[in-house]
Amino acid sequence: MKAVALIDSWSTHPRSILGVSGMRALLGFIGFMFYASQYGDRHYLFGPDSILPWRDFTEQLEQSGTFSLYAFSNSDAWFELTFHVGMVLALGVALGFGGRLVLAAHWVFLWSIFQRQHSLLDGGDNLAYVVIPMLLLTRCYDHFSISTGAARWVSERIPGAIRSLSIPLHNLGVLAIALQITLVYVTSGLYKVQGRLWQDGTALFYIMRVPEFTYPGVSNLVYENDFIVVAGTYATTLFMVYFPLGILVPALRPWTASVSIVFHLSIAIFMGLTSFALTMVACDLIFLSGAMHRGLAFLPRSQGYLLPVIQDRLGWPKSAPRAGTAPVSAENVESDCSSAHEEWRFDGRPDRLDEERAVGRAVLHNAGPGVSGSAPRRDSHGT
Repeated sequence: MKAVALIDSWSTHPRSILGVSGMRALLGFIGFMFYASQYGDRHYLFGPDSILPWRDFTEQLEQSGTFSLYAFSNSDAWFELTFHVGMVLALGVALGFGGRLVLAAHWVFLWSIFQRQHSLLDGGDNLAYVVIPMLLLTRCYDHFSISTGAARWVSERIPGAIRSLSIPLHNLGVLAIALQITLVYVTSGLYKVQGRLWQDGTALFYIMRVPEFTYPGVSNLVYENDFIVVAGTYATTLFMVYFPLGILVPALRPWTASVSIVFHLSIAIFMGLTSFALTMVACDLIFLSGAMHRGLAFLPRSQGYLLPVIQDRLGWPKSAPRAGTAPVSAENVESDCSSAHEEWRFDGRPDRLDEERAVGRAVLHNAGPGVSGSAPRRDSHGT
């Protein structure tokens, strides 16, 4: 009977709507910032006469058996049209405009530009490829979106029997995303467990020595501290291996997701893998839907508590509520349905530095899925 009740619940109550909505908005923002950050160099990086000539690019596509909209023509007009349409679609996804049709088109254009220039990718592309089709199954436009009324118009004309599949498909999409993220963590953790440098607690030291992932003036504070190196190496491995346990236990789920977000924001800051880190943060939001609902419920109450105090302190005039306006309460907010090694130290010799950097690159290469591709090298200012 419990199994039947669980199936009924999953087929009649949508899960993590706020989480998938935030995930869609953040993924759209990541895609838009990829276009915007390369806008001034778009011809050099993606154009027909870029550092990867169009003919060589099409030959690579034929060898890999994939596709890209940028391979349809080598004209500048087609390139400009494709680039700018992709940029607009990414902005539409971030703002929640156009529904699933725009989200599907965004996936096609994002795939196309990622295939055009692999050297700019840092691993976030791999995850985006996989989770966006899953996101199409969900009601990811219920929040943080601009409604045009078109979706409601279409929904009213769909037969009720087909419309009743909306909730099961949504929950299936949420479950698929959760399983994919869990698989990423577990696989990466198991790869690390097998690595010698992860076993002896020195992996973080060598990773922070790689020039592409070094933050001048900050990274040395990490790899020169033995305790931070050992603790960071072992904590990373343990967290990734035991991530599923934290997700399966409802009481631990928001804390596990919050630790994951802090972990990946640290990767973005210290290693410069911004796209990868934010993509992982976006996926973690599906585990924080309940906490996000409670946060939204707390905002009206905190406004009622804090606003009079701020007005008294700053001498602001107190405006009377408009007639016929009911105060916003927590009950008006939708509730969620789910709940050392002595060899560490750098002795200053150039050959030793090269050796440590090579080891760091090897550690990253063998650390499992997650970080792949190439990342832009930081300059002396850490940018």
